[in-house]
Amino acid sequence: MAPAKINVNKADIISGAPADGGMPLDVMGLFFFAYRDFVGDADAMLERQGFGRAHHRVLYFVNLKPGMPVADLLDILKITKQSLARVLRQLIDNGYVEQKTGDADRRQRLLYATAKGRDLFETLSATQTSRIAAAIAALPPEGKRTILKFFVGMVEPGDRDLLDRLKLTGELE
Repeated sequence: MAPAKINVNKADIISGAPADGGMPLDVMGLFFFAYRDFVGDADAMLERQGFGRAHHRVLYFVNLKPGMPVADLLDILKITKQSLARVLRQLIDNGYVEQKTGDADRRQRLLYATAKGRDLFETLSATQTSRIAAAIAALPPEGKRTILKFFVGMVEPGDRDLLDRLKLTGELE
């Protein structure tokens, strides 16, 4: 589905306040800065390893769901097989991820983080976890639940069952 076209005038952009409930530039700007800072430390660590954000995403999901089939990872990341193959090959060749064949279906490729991959994931996640925990601690008691609802609302409706399968919406139930 294509995003709706939004008519915004110069005054709206300057003030950041949508005149007609249109573009929430203040939220968009804060989202940009929060994301920039959220990934910044991890990006620097990944760069030293010769990796990028795609490697981080793969490590995240492989650590979240050990034994995840490659096909599921493709669905989650919404990238091509070719893009995933390059990233996965680097992670496997460098000893961060291992790939095993499925027991029931020998064509299935299951992904597991190695000890080295779990260590890198924990290191990458440490600053991000601290940043999130500090921001949530400063909120009123219902704040975390509100944030989770906001992020679920940002996800395409067709992918919401995937969030449930990955157990990312547990506190909303």
